[in-house]
Amino acid sequence: MLLRLGGSRGKMGILLIRRVGLFCRSAHLSSQNLEYRPIKKVMVANRGEIAIRVFRACTELGIRTVAVYSEQDTGQMHRQKADEAYLIGRGLSPVAAYLHIPDIIKVAKENNVDAIHPGYGFLSERADFAQACADARVRFIGPSPEVVRKMGDKVEARALAIKAGVPVVPGTDAPISSLKEAEEFAKTYSFPIIFKAAYGGGGRGMRVVRDYEELEENYQRAYSEALAAFGNGSLFVEKFIEKPRHIEVQILGDKYGNVIHLYERDCSIQRRHQKVVEIAPAAQLDPHLRDRLTSDSVNLAKQVGYENAGTVEFLVDKHGKHYFIEVNSRLQVEHTVTEEITDVDLVHAQLRVCEGRSLPELGLEQDKIQINGCAIQCRVTTEDPSRGFQPDTGRIEIKVFSFPIILLVL
Repeated sequence: MLLRLGGSRGKMGILLIRRVGLFCRSAHLSSQNLEYRPIKKVMVANRGEIAIRVFRACTELGIRTVAVYSEQDTGQMHRQKADEAYLIGRGLSPVAAYLHIPDIIKVAKENNVDAIHPGYGFLSERADFAQACADARVRFIGPSPEVVRKMGDKVEARALAIKAGVPVVPGTDAPISSLKEAEEFAKTYSFPIIFKAAYGGGGRGMRVVRDYEELEENYQRAYSEALAAFGNGSLFVEKFIEKPRHIEVQILGDKYGNVIHLYERDCSIQRRHQKVVEIAPAAQLDPHLRDRLTSDSVNLAKQVGYENAGTVEFLVDKHGKHYFIEVNSRLQVEHTVTEEITDVDLVHAQLRVCEGRSLPELGLEQDKIQINGCAIQCRVTTEDPSRGFQPDTGRIEIKVFSFPIILLVL
């Protein structure tokens, strides 16, 4: 659900969605644009909403589209929306099919795909997938494999943030390997503390600990969750910030070292560490704090040579101090709210940057990026109250009961 709000003669109203696409001026190439290679065909190594979103952008830019689908997804809409569609992961489960790198690369090579967009989830933050694309001479629409690797390693990302002068939450400099190390950290920094998966995100492998009695159980649970979700149970420990705001900054970089931000989103409303409501820009955010958040994000991106779209995430405590959490080296679900307030089509930008266009050539310079109104995105969460409100999937059925109504007319 996406709601766009804007001002009109002093009144607040709902406006029609509008977005400026980045249709490049082919007759006006900058002298630095030596790496420009047009993209004629794009594969999306994903399914569902994000695949359709990327296909739409490609169609608007005159780029041919390729879908991949599992055996169970033969009737899914993303297959119908693409110009071409190919089966992957024969005999595998749906998730395993979309994680099967050899099949995806094979389809791309056999069908003359110029570039692969990973979408979000699945392979979107896998450095080995980005490298497989490079090895196959198929462009990966995202950062370089090395940057994806660095940003996916929370410990290394934290070290890079410190090097760039970005404040971080007090925590271990490397993954811990024993419960004893967690106990020592708690003695030094006091409770509450939080365990986090060193090689993953999305709320999995995260456990808050408030006293020594909870320490061992939560350590074991966090380790097991991280191992099951990411294939690696490594954890690191941080001081837990009570009731913070969760603010993330949208960044965009090109191949020439240019990086801009497209302001921030507030994703503080969460359920089990999963974002539920996204607001852009963040309401009642101090302008000086906004400047610090955005400048730190750009500085970190430049420090690592970031290319394409990404998000830098922060916690902000009750005193207005901000702390770096992580970088998501991909397009996010909530990118649309940023598009609505800046009138920049981020997927268009991703495609053009991947072709070798510079941000200035695309008209994307920092002083030209302005906030226009506000936008809110809400996600529907499904839980089963009979199982302690555990997450659930399936068909939603609504039963409507009719009762006799007596109208009394006075």
